[in-house]
Amino acid sequence: MKNDKSKIKLISLPKIEDRRGNLSVIEKDIIPFEIKRVYYVYDIPSGSERGGHSHKDLQEFLVALSGSFDVILNDGISEKTIVLNKPNIGLLIPAGIWRELRNFSSGAVCLVVASEVYLEDDYIRDFDEFMCSKKTTDK
Repeated sequence: MKNDKSKIKLISLPKIEDRRGNLSVIEKDIIPFEIKRVYYVYDIPSGSERGGHSHKDLQEFLVALSGSFDVILNDGISEKTIVLNKPNIGLLIPAGIWRELRNFSSGAVCLVVASEVYLEDDYIRDFDEFMCSKKTTDK
């Protein structure tokens, strides 16, 4: 798919401020897909990386619930790094984008909201295969 990276975007979540603490919500009109799976990554050892794959159809929305981490995105042409470090800002990643998560701070928690249930066939886990898939879809 051409111009995949143009669909990558940071989305501000509603932030309800209260002296007792803030609340943010992800619901129907915040992200452009129906939520079919939610999971989170935590207790990441120092120096560890997560991700390292692309999806054929699945879209994801990532939020740093606690701490911070880098999201490295590659559309087959260029690479971009986005730092997630606020629990009311999420990153929308469309299908067809290679993603790696690195530089997790101590205590970081990454929430992932997905457009599909887990399906191994939707993953491209080899970067060379990902690059080949981009060449065939960009023709």
